[in-house]
Amino acid sequence: MTRRGNDLVDSARARLTHHLLWGFLFMNAPFAALAQQPPLADDVIEARVVELVSRMTIEEKIGQMVQTHYPGEVSGDLRGAIEAGRVGSLLNVVDVDVANELQRIATEESRLGIPLLLARDVIHGFRTVLPIPLGQAATWNPELVERGTRNAALEAASTGVNWVLAPMIDISRDPRWGRIAESFGEDPYLTSRLAVAMVEGFQGDELSAPGTIAACAKHFAGYGASEAGRDYNTTNIPENELRNVYLPPFKAAVDAGVATLMTSFSDLDGVPASGNRFLMQSVLRDEWDFDGFVVSDWDSIDQLTDHGFAADFRDAALKAVTAGVNMEMVSRTYADHLAELVEQGETGMERIDQLVGEILRIKLRLGLFENPYTEPGEFPEPGNDDHLAVAREAALQSLVLLQNEDNALPLDVGALDSIAVIGPLSDDPYEQLGTWIFDGDPELSRTPLQAIRAFVGDRADINYVRALETSRSRDTGGFGEALAAARASDAVVLFLGEESILSGEAHSRADIDLPGAQVELVRALRAAGKPVIAFILAGRPLTVENILEDVDALVFAWHPGTMGGPAIADVLFGVESPSGKLPVTFPRVVGQIPIYYAHKNTGKPATPDTYVQMDDLPVRGAQAAFGMTSHHLDAGYTPLFPFGFGLSYGRFTYSDIELSRSTLGMSDSLTVQAVVTNSGDMEADEVVQLYVRDLVGDVTRPVKELKGFRRIRLQPGESRTASFELHPANLAFYGQDMKWMIEPGEFHVWVGGSSDTELRASFTLVDE
Repeated sequence: MTRRGNDLVDSARARLTHHLLWGFLFMNAPFAALAQQPPLADDVIEARVVELVSRMTIEEKIGQMVQTHYPGEVSGDLRGAIEAGRVGSLLNVVDVDVANELQRIATEESRLGIPLLLARDVIHGFRTVLPIPLGQAATWNPELVERGTRNAALEAASTGVNWVLAPMIDISRDPRWGRIAESFGEDPYLTSRLAVAMVEGFQGDELSAPGTIAACAKHFAGYGASEAGRDYNTTNIPENELRNVYLPPFKAAVDAGVATLMTSFSDLDGVPASGNRFLMQSVLRDEWDFDGFVVSDWDSIDQLTDHGFAADFRDAALKAVTAGVNMEMVSRTYADHLAELVEQGETGMERIDQLVGEILRIKLRLGLFENPYTEPGEFPEPGNDDHLAVAREAALQSLVLLQNEDNALPLDVGALDSIAVIGPLSDDPYEQLGTWIFDGDPELSRTPLQAIRAFVGDRADINYVRALETSRSRDTGGFGEALAAARASDAVVLFLGEESILSGEAHSRADIDLPGAQVELVRALRAAGKPVIAFILAGRPLTVENILEDVDALVFAWHPGTMGGPAIADVLFGVESPSGKLPVTFPRVVGQIPIYYAHKNTGKPATPDTYVQMDDLPVRGAQAAFGMTSHHLDAGYTPLFPFGFGLSYGRFTYSDIELSRSTLGMSDSLTVQAVVTNSGDMEADEVVQLYVRDLVGDVTRPVKELKGFRRIRLQPGESRTASFELHPANLAFYGQDMKWMIEPGEFHVWVGGSSDTELRASFTLVDE
């Protein structure tokens, strides 16, 4: 593990004599053809960092801490700033010729020849768009997520991008929050597994290998807990909850070698993240030994003044640099004030050297000094068949079947003369891509209508009616044509949901029902008396209880990306069984939020026998006589669909849970297994899930916690034993004193197809 700060300087100087000449010559070597160079040894990198920092002026050091938004052209001002060493990174350069020219200026015309970091938001694909991250989480398939991310890295790297501002790994338990679309949902374990998958997809086995890109885990930390689901809002998270729920995915990313982190826009218990020394120094560097660097979010250092945390921009720069933010995105407080702060002794040169050294370390690990240029011909063509195949598989595995009354799905084309395809998202190649797709190519998109027509061919007529111009439209003028199409067809397939602009950053909603007149459309079409199958394309969970009685089958498709159409057609016609599982709880009504499976039990937990519905309360009844448990009178205490839920065309049952031991010692392991049977008529995938509960703790523990999962495929009638291994470390948590602890006691363990499973066993953890 490399060292930081003063430790870095002291140890590296001892080795400097051996490496100085080689490092100086190699650092200034001309560009060679794109070929994998042997990665530099850690001690060589540290020596080069120290040597380079020792030659830098204060202006050049501050320049490395400045990220500028690319203005759309290589202007004289930008060229001059790079030549003078006043820029360390640019945001949103995606033209390879521009990228190479900027790198040429930086490496050949600046005094020290330091290459640039060229950053881009690559959230769920590049040209080839994958499902939104929340949809990818519904696959519960880290290997598939890694493959899709690897393809995105190759497509982005071919344009000169060498740093991606992803993955977003905020725990998100409020579907009103627009940025839940960019998250992996509500659970720390699932999010941690997928965070590692994305980091490894972007960064590969070696950061300097061709086509690898530095990843950036964001937003550190707690951003997903924004009050009322309103973006940029305050977050109040007790430290124990912060450590047990919101920080684990970031720790997993750091352990996986993530190169960079980004601060959150929000404050945390009164201290905005970009000025939060507890997060950036105490946790990230001192506890976790992170040796990459931290970038602020867009203008978030400036915004310390808006928060009321800094008196002015000078004060904001001081608080951010003191907290440990290495690089400022877009705003200018570092460029305008750091030199003065050093000159007046308010921050030390040692601090600047440490923060600059951490930036240079990542540039060296990326191999940018040896090879700053990009040759696009060395990369596969964006949108190639392999990338499209992975996008299709990701879309397929993300589809979650929520309801299937009387086996309405799959449709048998041979038994149908005509199919009505209706809805504003049936044939919209742009909207199916979802939020944050700056570089996505809608021309690559294959829509549901296109895929249905291709699958059906001339075997049945397709009666298509858009019905609503957009998902928000309240104009019901197209309902008559839609109803006529439904009556003339044997089945109705609806494509409803949200346009992509309704989720993502700054696009939070207070009401998460289907927008516009879509609910009215569903009810109008029900009158046709035909089977109604609804696919929901959306960037968040929606409150869809109000349409369940009017649809026979309901599939949640998220925003499925480029290949959403073929994936949907495969499920619609039974080529494949849906196998997605919810990565987030679906509320019945918005008033239940936040609602999540890993809640605490409370002192008065609700049960089926103890809660009361509002309509059952007697008039003038005694206040304390009815329903004295934790629930809503008008919504109960259960969600509409629980975390981990998802139906299948197979029919999976669980039985015979067994533990390898009833008592687990601190140095032992425990095997948990159960028999999974597909008693249905179709081969299908099932995501088998393992949950644990610590019954008594130093702090109260959740009623269930996900501790493992695996995807298995079973033939009709096939049974298989699914096994998991538990170690005492899997049961650890932060206690009252904020120390990581493994506490003896009794535990329950479940194996099943969702968090609502009841197949349970028990064991005791003992302190040997």
